[in-house]
Amino acid sequence: MMLRRRLTLLAVSVAAAPLALGACTGDGRAGQGAEARANPELVVSPAEGTRDVPLSGEIGTVVKHGRVTDVRITDDKGATVPAEPREDGTSWVPSKTLEPKRTYTAEVTATGDSGKTVTRRTTFTTQSKSSKPAVVSTLYFGDKRTYGTAMPVTVAFDPPIPKEARADVQRRLFVKTDPPQPGTWSWVSDGSQVYYRAPDFWRPGTTIKVRAALEGLPIGRESVGDADRRATSKIGRHVQLEIDNASKQMSVIQDGKLLRKLPVSLGKPSTPTSSGKMVIMEKHDFTTFDTRGSADPYVVDVEDAQRLTWGGEFIHGAPWSEGDQGYANVSHGCTNLSAANADWLMGVTQVGDLVTVKGTEVQLTEGNGWTAWNVSWEEFVKGSALPVPADLRPAPAQALDPGAVAGESPEPQPSASGG
Repeated sequence: MMLRRRLTLLAVSVAAAPLALGACTGDGRAGQGAEARANPELVVSPAEGTRDVPLSGEIGTVVKHGRVTDVRITDDKGATVPAEPREDGTSWVPSKTLEPKRTYTAEVTATGDSGKTVTRRTTFTTQSKSSKPAVVSTLYFGDKRTYGTAMPVTVAFDPPIPKEARADVQRRLFVKTDPPQPGTWSWVSDGSQVYYRAPDFWRPGTTIKVRAALEGLPIGRESVGDADRRATSKIGRHVQLEIDNASKQMSVIQDGKLLRKLPVSLGKPSTPTSSGKMVIMEKHDFTTFDTRGSADPYVVDVEDAQRLTWGGEFIHGAPWSEGDQGYANVSHGCTNLSAANADWLMGVTQVGDLVTVKGTEVQLTEGNGWTAWNVSWEEFVKGSALPVPADLRPAPAQALDPGAVAGESPEPQPSASGG
């Protein structure tokens, strides 16, 4: 099913919170160790006098025998430019995109173990505003919202990002959680979307800050990033929906407790519902499905509709199929509920809640919706364009004892169609 009028999916941006700065120290060996600790070494980039620095430029710092203790960045009018350190300590990222054809000065101080300091200064000029076409990015994470515990931070790109440019783009995507719950980014194989999640669901009450700092970023040789987007939101209660085609029932679970079982009608054989792990993407009190131009054209007004896929699969009220709900599949791929049940469910769910469908004729296609949970963590981390921190890498598989039963089958992935 396709929406005739489609709501924008909460595109916003997020402020990168201050990150811990790592430090390199001397090896401490007798003689030369004391000298090393007393004399920190510091190299700063861009180099003095560099021109045509991208608007996404950062202040790089390489330190030996000490740590960076102060960074001051000013523009050519003397105004201070706030910046925050990367988690790995390799650079300081300005809190807003640099302006074109402006001169900036960075003064960086490093302190050695003995307290001695060294300061390096560099002045550089940014490039003109690029005339190259911009890659349009959309951040599907709104500001001051409350999301479900399965909400992935999602950035979509048009056109998709080629493989060789994904690492550079990923380095400009920042997520900070409070309390800390580290995760990683993972790319859809065609480069059209990238998701951020942790190994487990977000803990209720977690605050998530996101920044997609892509404005002026060179993307390959022919494109640049379009905008610097930010958003800060919270995670609400833990709700998940489990839909079983065999029983034609939906289990509504909150905080581990079954609230209700609701009879459903899923997609008929010619337009089956996708099996897999999806996330509620949008919620509409009222909308219109318009599939004119398709092989099965129709126009219908619906209430209490919750989007699950880009292809047009929704959970929604369908009073016309109430006699079939719990018994037969008659929809065009959506999950039909009675008007009363659909209205009740709207009061329980949040954008970002997990919906699991099992037992239908087709499997959910990668990228058809926010499919970050439709693969195991072991598979998810393989989609990162940058090295994954050691504490987030999956543990090596353990050899099974003779006669032991193998673990779960792989998560469903392949093809699906909208309904």
